[in-house]
Amino acid sequence: MDEVGRGALAGPVTVGAVAVDLGTRACPKGVADSKLLTPLARERLLPALGRWGLARAVGHASPAEIDALGIVAALRLAGRRALAALGTVPDVVLLDGSHDWLSAPRQPGLFELGDDEVAVAARAECDGYAHLDGVAVRTRVKADRACASVAAASILAKCTRDALMTELHERHPDYGWAENKGYGAPEHLDALRALGPTPLHRRSWRLPLAEEAAAEGAAAEGAAVEGSPADAPGPDERWAMMDS
Repeated sequence: MDEVGRGALAGPVTVGAVAVDLGTRACPKGVADSKLLTPLARERLLPALGRWGLARAVGHASPAEIDALGIVAALRLAGRRALAALGTVPDVVLLDGSHDWLSAPRQPGLFELGDDEVAVAARAECDGYAHLDGVAVRTRVKADRACASVAAASILAKCTRDALMTELHERHPDYGWAENKGYGAPEHLDALRALGPTPLHRRSWRLPLAEEAAAEGAAAEGAAVEGSPADAPGPDERWAMMDS
C-alpha cells in the first residue's frame, strides 16, 4: 500500500493497494515510485497495472473526514476502504515509510473520540472492517522504490487522486488544482488569501488566509527592521515544501 495527498491543503488523502502472491509474474516494465515518474509515464502504466497482480483498489478519505478524525486516522480509514475494495484479505500489508498508520491504535486519538456526524459515521464504518484487524502490517522506508507492489500502489493512488483533483478544479478553478493538485503552490495560496477556503479544503489545518497574510506581512516588516536573515523561507516557500 501507499498513500498520496497527506500534505495537501485541499482534496482527499488517497491510498492505493495492490495484492500479489508467489505466483504473480514480474511487474510491468517501468513501474517505479510514482514521484519519480512523469504524469504521462504514470498514465501509460495504468492499463498494464490494471491487469497485474491478484487485485488492486484505491480508497479515499475526504477533507471533512480529515478535519473530523485527524490525518492519521483519515489515512487509516482510506487504507481500510482500499483493503475492503480489494475483495481479498491479504496475509500481510507492506507500507511505505516507517510509520504504521493502518493498524488500529490501542487507544483512540483525540479526534477519533469526536461526536460530530462525520466522526460517528467513520467509526461505524470502521467497525465493518473488523475482519481486517488481524492483517499483519510491516513498514519499510522507501518501499515504493524497492517493492514492485508498493510502487504500483503509489502509481494507482497518484493517478486516481490527480484525476479527481483535475475534475474538482472545474468547480473551483481559481485555486489551480488542475496543476497543483491541492498542494501549497503559490497560486493556490494566493487564491486562499483572496477568496478563502472552499468546502474541499482541510479547514482544521492552518491555512494561509487573508488575515494571516496581513499579520505575516507586518511581522516580516518588523523583522526586517531588526535585521532578520534575508534568506529565511517565507510562508509560500514553507507551504511549497509540503508538496509531494
